[in-house]
Amino acid sequence: MSTPRERPDAGRVYRRYLSAVLLHGHASARACGLGATDLYALNILELAGPLTPGELGARAGLTTGPTTRLIDRLEQAGYVRRVPAPDDRRKVIVEPIGKPAQLDQVMAAARREVGDILAGYNDDQLDVLYDYFRRAARAYEEAAEQLRTGP
Repeated sequence: MSTPRERPDAGRVYRRYLSAVLLHGHASARACGLGATDLYALNILELAGPLTPGELGARAGLTTGPTTRLIDRLEQAGYVRRVPAPDDRRKVIVEPIGKPAQLDQVMAAARREVGDILAGYNDDQLDVLYDYFRRAARAYEEAAEQLRTGP
């Protein structure tokens, strides 16, 4: 007769995973000569496309002053540009125009390892994983918005 398998503490396992992802993000940013927030902002722009400074700042969790300095740094490094908004010439849009040349090289080892891990799952398992990632991302984005704007 077998005994039930004891499951690890899901919250602890998940927090360790998130911590490892954040640690890698910080190390990757440093390896590219950027701050973690700078690399995070470039990722936001790559995923969302051009944004107003206010939208970028809100998504990055920054207030106006730090957002302006962030955009200044990224613009000076050649990663973004400010352009007039097509619908209102008084507004500015921040467009991504580049990324650190060494970013793909810096990320290669982790991408390869994660790719190898994913290759070990069948299509049904991958469907569950991707569904989780999409739904969890939405949940975190909504929770962050509620924290930012209040109840």
